[in-house]
Amino acid sequence: MKIFTRILLVTFAAALMAMNINTFVHSAGLLPGGFTGIVLLLQEVLQKFCSVTIPFSVFYWLLNLLPALLCMKVIGRHTTLLSIWMIITSGLFTDILPGLVLTDDILLSAVFGGIINGVSICLSLYAGATSGGTDFISIYVSEKTGRSIWNYVFAGNVVVLCVFGVLFGWTRALYSIFFQFASTQILNMLYKRYQKSTLLIISDKKDEIVTLIKETTFHDATVFTGEGGYTGDQKEMIYSVVSREQIEPLFRAIKKEDPHAFINVLDTRALKGNFFMKKRD
Repeated sequence: MKIFTRILLVTFAAALMAMNINTFVHSAGLLPGGFTGIVLLLQEVLQKFCSVTIPFSVFYWLLNLLPALLCMKVIGRHTTLLSIWMIITSGLFTDILPGLVLTDDILLSAVFGGIINGVSICLSLYAGATSGGTDFISIYVSEKTGRSIWNYVFAGNVVVLCVFGVLFGWTRALYSIFFQFASTQILNMLYKRYQKSTLLIISDKKDEIVTLIKETTFHDATVFTGEGGYTGDQKEMIYSVVSREQIEPLFRAIKKEDPHAFINVLDTRALKGNFFMKKRD
């Protein structure tokens, strides 16, 4: 049932991505980032200079073949197979699904198209897959380093869009950068696997809280002993660093165990040392 749910979510993400391409990207003449953008750029180049039209799916599948094989060992067999399913279905849906006529405003198409693109990628990531292309590379590097690199991918996409601007005009290229920026912000906001937070917890139930952290996040904790400035009572503070996506379930577990626990969450910008991350399947 879990696998079926993941496949269904990936299929929906692929359909959403394809509809977004045919509705906002094509109608506004935009170029999204990643391998999707490279494929659309190649299609335009061949159409303009060689009068040759090649289906989107053919280019898209070929470009994604090598990254898929390279990432098999790093990101997991199930994740790679689901990603291949995402690649196949999104390519087919892009070729067969019609686009909708919603607006002729290029800026609106760029902003909302970028948002929907980011949402579709997040859906595939939540299902344990990627949308292929640069997402393969992003997940590969993030699994190796434990850091999110979506902003670096955005910078690489800007380079591709500059090539697009030289060939087909800067207006479309600059609007396409808007599209990619919106997509990247959605990814940074919604997908938090590689973002980390520091927890400072003051509680009278030290042992129970440490056990909850271990069971909920698979991370350890350090306990400091201090003194309350107002009461002068001895206090114990639990310190731990966890993935940001684990914060909410951990909050609920701690508040259930100790409703009076004082919890401070700090954004962790950089982390050096051994930080456990559950492997992808």
